[in-house]
Amino acid sequence: MKELFSLPLYADVLEEYGGSAGIEAEVRALGVDGIEAIWGGDDAVMQVSPDIVIGYHLIFYPDWLDFWRGDTASLLQKFGSREAFESFYQGADASALIRQYKEDLDRAKALGASYVVYHVSDVSIGEGYTYHFLHSHEEVIDEAAALLNEVTRGEEYPFRILLENQWWPGFTFTDPHLTDRLLNAVDTAGKGLLLDTGHLMNANTALRTVPDGIAFLMDMIKAHGSLCKEIAGMHFHYSLSGEYVLSHTGAGGREVEIPDTDADYLTRFGRNYAHILRIDQHLPFETTEAERIFEVLSPSFLTHELHAGNAQERREAVRRQQQSIPALRARMHGQG
Repeated sequence: MKELFSLPLYADVLEEYGGSAGIEAEVRALGVDGIEAIWGGDDAVMQVSPDIVIGYHLIFYPDWLDFWRGDTASLLQKFGSREAFESFYQGADASALIRQYKEDLDRAKALGASYVVYHVSDVSIGEGYTYHFLHSHEEVIDEAAALLNEVTRGEEYPFRILLENQWWPGFTFTDPHLTDRLLNAVDTAGKGLLLDTGHLMNANTALRTVPDGIAFLMDMIKAHGSLCKEIAGMHFHYSLSGEYVLSHTGAGGREVEIPDTDADYLTRFGRNYAHILRIDQHLPFETTEAERIFEVLSPSFLTHELHAGNAQERREAVRRQQQSIPALRARMHGQG
């Protein structure tokens, strides 16, 4: 098992760390094997040494299914104009998504990544407040698989493509039948699962404590039985946002107003980020009870994916979470 931390890579982050050498020094200081890189939209990611890039998180649009299907009526309702949605998706039709994923996979290949991460979910800004979802889990799973199959058709990649769970419509890791449906729908060689522990906890708004969250994770792992052998990676963190979700969204059956409906799409998209962070907290486990997870799972890649505003906050969060898995780290790094 390799231990990593997640790192968005764009010019400002690279400068904060002092370039690739600084990130390599941080890897050594934290006693991990490398990073899971995220492209930041510029060429900074390509300036990082491939020696430390073990994982690579692919691009994703939270709300992409209507564009993929060419549902112009839905897109005009959400964006207000064709110009707005074509600018947002960087193209006029589904070929734009295919092109962008291919380009991102090429970046991962150039960096020598061992695996890449692919989100399987779909949610619009409005749905994130109302929790009245327009597309079913099955729809999202089938279309996400179709997109990935189209992107990878005829290509041979040297890395695994790992499918990540969310709590929105799509792959949630709460229903083994749907997990199996996804795995069967994806044709790509080297496919596998990436279990995001915080995202799984987001799927249960009844959770209030970390021990309850860990118990829920264990229940879902047990329910998946032999399907768990497909879990090759893990995003490790916790989230306990159920109270916020029930009081600020329609998840509990209440009616809510969608904010900023008069603003343009990019303004609404940017403001929505704070709401999503309240739901998806990315907090570090700080109890050794978390090691229970690794009594039944042994992924090849364990990534600390934690909320942080800068390098110092990221370092402190990773170190706090590392203290929750002392026995596992000893095994990983040959200390015991």
